[in-house]
Amino acid sequence: MKRLTAIIFAMLSFANLPDVCGKELKVLYWNIQNGMWTGQEDNYCAFVGWVKAQKPDVCIWAEAETIYYTGTSERLPREDRYFIWDEVAPRYGHKYIYVGGHRDGYPQVITSRYPIENVERIVGDENFTVVHGAGWARIKVAGKTVNLVSLHTWPQKNHFNCKGAASEVIKASAARGEGDMYRAEEIKWICEHTILTDPQAEDNFWLMAGDFNAVSPRDNWVYGYPEGATQLLAHKYILENTPYVDVIWQRSQRNFYTTTFEKKRIDFVYCSPAMYDCVTHAEIVEDDYTEPQRHPEVRNFHNPSDHLPVIVQFNIK
Repeated sequence: MKRLTAIIFAMLSFANLPDVCGKELKVLYWNIQNGMWTGQEDNYCAFVGWVKAQKPDVCIWAEAETIYYTGTSERLPREDRYFIWDEVAPRYGHKYIYVGGHRDGYPQVITSRYPIENVERIVGDENFTVVHGAGWARIKVAGKTVNLVSLHTWPQKNHFNCKGAASEVIKASAARGEGDMYRAEEIKWICEHTILTDPQAEDNFWLMAGDFNAVSPRDNWVYGYPEGATQLLAHKYILENTPYVDVIWQRSQRNFYTTTFEKKRIDFVYCSPAMYDCVTHAEIVEDDYTEPQRHPEVRNFHNPSDHLPVIVQFNIK
């Protein structure tokens, strides 16, 4: 199977990268469930058609590697897993492709009509694992540098280090909320290696998007978790330790909108205050194509994904 060769511009000076004319920037984020699993059957035509109709300038995709045989829940051998983006992205108008850091089959990919610079592919170190990895990339829009951070945190209720442990150990870890605690540590690591390295972050352009596998204290009026619940730790860290603004919450007049078939909001787009000031529109998109539908034959799979996309538009000033 054809594999994607990541397009990296490290050999170029970022200051000399070309800037696409115009100040409008439309960002589409979506967890597309196992490399857009449902798209394997129609050569991604429905997917490409929908994306093309949105006219995004930048797409951030979570679960961006194809890891299952078509129409099944049978995993491909690791050596046969592949990326679709070098063939699919040009079909919706994106020339540039960036693969974030990853250790397993759940990486994030950024595609763009703007040239992309890699700043850091984040996987942790020998002492700490960022399980699905993260990426810090940059583009230039209207003469401004825009920092893009992609992520997808640990999804389980138990601690990451319980992998392979006995079932009673896993259950005890989950009961203690150790999966939530691990997610919060991943978020801390990612923020410390991205936005918190920038002393002028509030005034610069930062966007962080991904599947956080965690709910926000801002939505706890819906969930009703007790104060101090581990489920709220990941977003509590962001809200208390970074300048990030939760775009959907800030613009929704405090209404609640789900991003998953489970009716939870676990997919977020955060922006620095300067970038948030440029937002002209933001929405979680649930339409005839994106609404998650359980697959009639393959358990735990949905058409087209088990998540909903988020679109945010900016007028870069």
